Amino acid sequence: MNNFSATYTDQYQLSMAQVYFKKGHKDHTAIFDYYFRKLPYQGGYAIFSGLEDLLEIISKLKFNESDLEFLKLQGFDDEFLKYLKDFRFRGTIYSAQEGDVVFPTRPILQVEANIIEAQIIETILLNLLNFQTLIATKASRIRLVAGDAALLDFGLRRAQATGGFYASRAAMIGGFNGTSNVLAGKEFDIPVSGTMAHSYIQSYDDELEAFRDFAVGRPEDCVLLVDTYNTLKSGVPNAITVAKEMEARGQKLLAIRLDSGDLSYFARQSRKLLDEAGLNYVKIAASNQLDEHVIKSLLEQQAPIDIFGVGTNLVTGDPDGALDGVYKLAFSNGKPRIKISESIFKVTLPHKKQVFRMKDENGKCIGADAIGLSQEEKITEMFHPFEPYKSMDVSKFHQEAILQKVMENGEMLISKRTLKEISDYSLSRLSELPIEYKRFNNPHIYKIGISDRLRDEREKLIKSSKQKL
Repeated sequence: MNNFSATYTDQYQLSMAQVYFKKGHKDHTAIFDYYFRKLPYQGGYAIFSGLEDLLEIISKLKFNESDLEFLKLQGFDDEFLKYLKDFRFRGTIYSAQEGDVVFPTRPILQVEANIIEAQIIETILLNLLNFQTLIATKASRIRLVAGDAALLDFGLRRAQATGGFYASRAAMIGGFNGTSNVLAGKEFDIPVSGTMAHSYIQSYDDELEAFRDFAVGRPEDCVLLVDTYNTLKSGVPNAITVAKEMEARGQKLLAIRLDSGDLSYFARQSRKLLDEAGLNYVKIAASNQLDEHVIKSLLEQQAPIDIFGVGTNLVTGDPDGALDGVYKLAFSNGKPRIKISESIFKVTLPHKKQVFRMKDENGKCIGADAIGLSQEEKITEMFHPFEPYKSMDVSKFHQEAILQKVMENGEMLISKRTLKEISDYSLSRLSELPIEYKRFNNPHIYKIGISDRLRDEREKLIKSSKQKL
């Protein structure tokens, strides 16, 4: 899945790039910021995901002969196409670590490259980072409520086409334990898990015979789906019969799965039947339109569910569907750049920047990040980015620089981590965040501020822009 053509972009990126090329701007250095404006799910944080995939893909991005032939048919200039023939990304990228908790309006990643290279990678950057960050955040919210229960991604069949491939990866970063997605399991080294469909049982004349054959075929990780006909009168009793037969062969039934009806009620009744049969080790798995709210409700009802299979609502990022991440120019050809808007909320921040996370003496996040110029090493006071009369003294806090160089001259500088390592890092960063930012209803608003030097630079550019009108 990492063999992307550089034509995986929008037409306007190439149209602008051709103008830059023909006007002699191809060597102009540009700096772009990646950030989002609004947290998904009305939550208090997001989990940054997709970085390692992005770096690997853009390090290999190129235009092959068929790409160039297609672009010629679209009317692109021959000299520009000759330039694209040797295209590769040679820029530098600064970024938060993948798995970190991130917040609106502050840079998560910065691209520094010639303006054509920086422009051509915009689409793939937004495509990968927006989607994976959305799904990792959803997965993290589910993990927060699920406690020690196992979480499995069952969403591939309901995903937006091949987006399910990256959804499985992002789900693991957010705290899931495995996936039904075999390709993602292979490519990302994710534990793969799967049970059976109702159609398997329906294909037999007898449910018990179907269970028996499955247990013989999958003795090591046998999970029986018990709601095809009647959960408590047929499915669970037949599963108990097979479990006893497996015991006689020195094997153990792993779990039963509930996929319909009142999951809380059926879980309690199934647990009772299993325990009465001496099968207290058999776990109960549940699926069927689960999300963080349903799982929270089930656990509040003390439903004895050990494994949750989450599908549609996870991989589609329901109810948001997309993260509104943007890619905005901050510096070009030796000058800071700014986008002016009628809404100050959409006025961009100029210059190359650094983001500082404020921490107390115990290393815990206090709930504030400050954006400064890249050459600033410490910020004494941060100002609200949109309400300039609000400020906060941050001089007493430890300030962790978030944006680190992860790519130089188009080559990755960071070592690849396993998804388990990224997930563990994410959980550790989330543990530093005070609990009021992690609650589902009306979470505390994380403070984002700008330094006085950055504020003054922005105001200078706004004033200069107005004078030109």
